[in-house]
Amino acid sequence: QVQLVESGGGSVQPGGSQRLSCAASGSGFSIGGMGWSRQAPGKERELVAIISSGGRTTYADSVKGRFAISRDNAKNTVYLQMNSLKPEDTAVYYCNADVLAGVRWSKYWGQGTQVTVSS
Repeated sequence: QVQLVESGGGSVQPGGSQRLSCAASGSGFSIGGMGWSRQAPGKERELVAIISSGGRTTYADSVKGRFAISRDNAKNTVYLQMNSLKPEDTAVYYCNADVLAGVRWSKYWGQGTQVTVSS
């Protein structure tokens, strides 16, 4: 079974930076696209950023120019570098990955990590 384990969440002041990581563990699988989404209290989950297996990136307008998604395929890990953080970035952040096991593709999700931006 494939598991996605997130780390790097916590509290930061406005204007600060934080990096999230998400590592896939297991065996007998390959990973395609990976991404990050977030959910703030009282709001629907929104897509933050995605990165293809080839490294192509896409960002939500709300984070464009401030966040950067990257991946290390050798480590089966995706990162989210968050700069110039704003209070409205406060949310639970979830990573996801498209996983190929055998001949089936499945989408896996991390457990979520809290990011709080406040003074």
